Amino acid sequence: MKRRSIIKSLSQGAIAATGVAVVGGCQSAQKQSNGSPVETTNLPTVNWQMATSWPVSLEIIFGGAQVLAERVKALTNGKFIIEPRAAGEIAPGLEVLNVVSQGAVQAGHTASYYYVGQSPALAFGTTVPFGLTAQQQSAWFYEGGGLAQLQGIYAKKFNVIQFPAGNTGTQMGGWFRREVKTVNDLKGLKMRIPGLGGKVMAKLGVTVQTLPGGEIFQALQTGAIDAAEWVGPYDDAKLGLNKVAKYYYYPGWWEPGATLEVQINLDEWKKLPPQYQAALQTAAFESNTIMLARYDARNNEALQTLLKTGTQVRPYSQEILEAAEKASFALYEEFAAKDADFKAVYDSWKEFRERIYAWNNLNEGSFTRYSYNRLKTL
Repeated sequence: MKRRSIIKSLSQGAIAATGVAVVGGCQSAQKQSNGSPVETTNLPTVNWQMATSWPVSLEIIFGGAQVLAERVKALTNGKFIIEPRAAGEIAPGLEVLNVVSQGAVQAGHTASYYYVGQSPALAFGTTVPFGLTAQQQSAWFYEGGGLAQLQGIYAKKFNVIQFPAGNTGTQMGGWFRREVKTVNDLKGLKMRIPGLGGKVMAKLGVTVQTLPGGEIFQALQTGAIDAAEWVGPYDDAKLGLNKVAKYYYYPGWWEPGATLEVQINLDEWKKLPPQYQAALQTAAFESNTIMLARYDARNNEALQTLLKTGTQVRPYSQEILEAAEKASFALYEEFAAKDADFKAVYDSWKEFRERIYAWNNLNEGSFTRYSYNRLKTL
């Protein structure tokens, strides 16, 4: 999609939902920022801090914040500076939304599903079990009204505006210290898994914990947890999870297309010149694209290395997948019955999911099935 179309979509729906009047300015600035800096002679110098949920050692996911900051700087002739900070420097990794909402820091880079305890609808900003792939998620955000709905909730409840700014693609299904073949094998396990995926696992008998990435290795090593999920082979190896758990499961049914996002305090957003707002949105979109490309390019090679060092890859059984899917949609109905925001987003998301699943099964699904099966015979 062309960047100008993105800005148009945001201005007509998402930004309107927040009450921020930046339509004309964004579109005007966008004409100047398609690959080149905007004219900033008469614009102010702005310096922001950005809290993140990531350790610097995970250079792709932390790099999502860096790509955004570097692009904003380039598009504004160095006059709008954003400094990404690792988890724990400004705020704990799971407190980013809170410090941005309070105005303690201007912006953050995090995953919305860390904050489902404050509003379960926020899970849709990252991903939900048996939800949308990265490509499908982008379609829902930009063309299906998803981003506009979520921005309305963020503005109302948190005084924040957010934009997608990274995607991991479909994740792996986590590391286990022992094999799990049936639903009964899950009962009593202590597992690090956030978001609604964690709530589904809880329904299946798992004791769920939410830990930032930097704490997972030690928790597995000491036996404080029996299993953990993070992202995929490249990052999981960086964390050393293969050294403390042997069995690596797939697919990550709870994270088929996990989106990360930049969260901005709404008062600070309103202070920005329209050109800077447009630059930030453009940079977020670029970060969203680059992160996914990097993960897709690196994960298979990392997986082959893990296999050579003793990792045993296992598929989730049909029994576990079916039980998890049933529990997921039961959970959605429970939330929809008691939370109006969740119901509004869920109803829209579910309808879009059905349509795009049908289309992708016909076009991409048929091509993928043929190509992969053909590859096995060559």
